[in-house]
Amino acid sequence: MKKTLLSVFLLSVSGFATAQTVYSFGFSGTTAEMETAGWMRTNQSNPITTALWTIASYTPVTVNTTVTPQIQGNPFNDRVYTNGEVSPVPNGQSGGPNSFALVNFRSTTGTGTISNWLISPVVTVQNGDVVSFWSRKGTSATDDYPDRLELRMSTDATHVNPTGGATDVGSFTTVGVTVNPTLAAGFVYPKVWTQYSFTVSGLSGPTAVKFGFRYFVTNGGPSGANSDIIGIDTFDVNRALSTDDFFANNFSVYPNPSTGIVNLTGKNNMAINTIQITDLNGRVVKNVNAKGVSETQINISDLTTGMYFLNVQTDSGSGTTKIIKN
Repeated sequence: MKKTLLSVFLLSVSGFATAQTVYSFGFSGTTAEMETAGWMRTNQSNPITTALWTIASYTPVTVNTTVTPQIQGNPFNDRVYTNGEVSPVPNGQSGGPNSFALVNFRSTTGTGTISNWLISPVVTVQNGDVVSFWSRKGTSATDDYPDRLELRMSTDATHVNPTGGATDVGSFTTVGVTVNPTLAAGFVYPKVWTQYSFTVSGLSGPTAVKFGFRYFVTNGGPSGANSDIIGIDTFDVNRALSTDDFFANNFSVYPNPSTGIVNLTGKNNMAINTIQITDLNGRVVKNVNAKGVSETQINISDLTTGMYFLNVQTDSGSGTTKIIKN
């Protein structure tokens, strides 16, 4: 068999309302810029080649399958392009042309075991953080060479990179996600951008970790039964914030306690959409349409003396704090 490489949570609920972005990387720009940002590449396949993860760098191509070698369309487009059609530059998950990272079957020679790594810089995470990314494989009308991708995590303080060949995982012993773990055929690896995620657990507290994308395919390579070409995009680590945390990070309220006027100020010009005040029984006692201002005053002189909950709605989430009417 001979393979041919195609041409070169914002939910507002009581208790938890929004997420804080701990780390985000969109894989736009160039491979050199990705490395400057702290991402490291290592190919541990057997047999090994010089092929590594790269940022996509496609150009438009006119399909012509009547010549030798054939000129085929770019992978990662939404459809297969036929003779005479111009296959455009593919977009990443977020929509930018060439804004994704990719790796392919040329990670090894002949028939071999692929273990090709893309490793993140250090990210400090804690239990409950949600790690997510998007992935898909290249577009083909007929061929289906099964692919597999692992997202692993290293919690070791020294973060030992894999160096011992295709079976070595270094200190990246925690598997968060595996796409197509059994290398099943039948177009199991998605051919459209699809999001995958896992929730961090088992840590004793905030921990400096690294994440490793491992393109891991047995019986792969140009002559193997498996491996083709895959891409990844939009890697995020998000942390759920309570509404109290969201308020404290984004707003200040004063004076508190107050006998009449309460001043509400958004930090960094955070825009306020609506304000709602409820009593301890959950009854709404005041609604205010702030219309996107970052500072406003609320008159609570008509409220009965006691404690209330002040809830602020913004485009970025919802925050709640306690206020006291004297």
